[in-house]
Amino acid sequence: MATNVEAPKAASPSVARNLRSLQPQPEAEELYRRWLSFLDEEFTRHQAAERRAEIVRDQLFQLYLGRPHGGKLNFTLTSELPLNVLQLSLDPGNITLEAQHFADVDPERFARSKPLLWFWQMFDRSPIGLNHWLGIRFRCMLGHHLFAHMGKGVRIDHGVELTYGYNLSIGDGVIIRHRALLDDRAQITLGQGAVIGTYARVYSHSHDKHDYDKVVFAPTTIGARARVGAHTVVLAGTQLAEGAIVGPQGTAGESSDLSA
Repeated sequence: MATNVEAPKAASPSVARNLRSLQPQPEAEELYRRWLSFLDEEFTRHQAAERRAEIVRDQLFQLYLGRPHGGKLNFTLTSELPLNVLQLSLDPGNITLEAQHFADVDPERFARSKPLLWFWQMFDRSPIGLNHWLGIRFRCMLGHHLFAHMGKGVRIDHGVELTYGYNLSIGDGVIIRHRALLDDRAQITLGQGAVIGTYARVYSHSHDKHDYDKVVFAPTTIGARARVGAHTVVLAGTQLAEGAIVGPQGTAGESSDLSA
């Protein structure tokens, strides 16, 4: 079933496309671009999970503690325990993510993705996480190394949540607004120019109605130029038609007739 679903309409200019174009100060922009280029080259060159974890650890040390990684931790002083916990937790090898516990996870693929997922989350929680200009470009850079496909001109806002990353295909010009969830335990495809609203939830798994412990997977597709409103839930298996709209706080399900 579906609620608050409008029939597809002719494409209209996106409000987001009419936003003012703002740039950091030239010196800052040059530095931001150098950092992003360095990270992109590092993750392109290094595919091994262990090396990626080291890269992320070193970057997070700089972002959170303002110094390079290194030195021996003092485990004897109780007064330093919180700092030790923080330092150890900046290393992706020392943390666990919820997705690791799922029986359907691909261990080999997730091992490569995990450091980048941790970097994604910790960047957004860092002192520079709300730097809008930098954040959009940072997430797109990571997306090229995380997702099955990453289009051009994509905008991903602060606080967007992912599950595996490797089951996501994102087309050109897609906009994903802040705090949205892309629960890609199975394939999720976002078509060209699609918009996912603030706090929207897009799922690719559900539970058997007769046996809740049985997880059912179904690919989910958001068609080109389709719009998913704020706080909307898109259920697993939904095939949202090109140009379709699901209004704010709506629900889209696989049985919905969303074709033109």
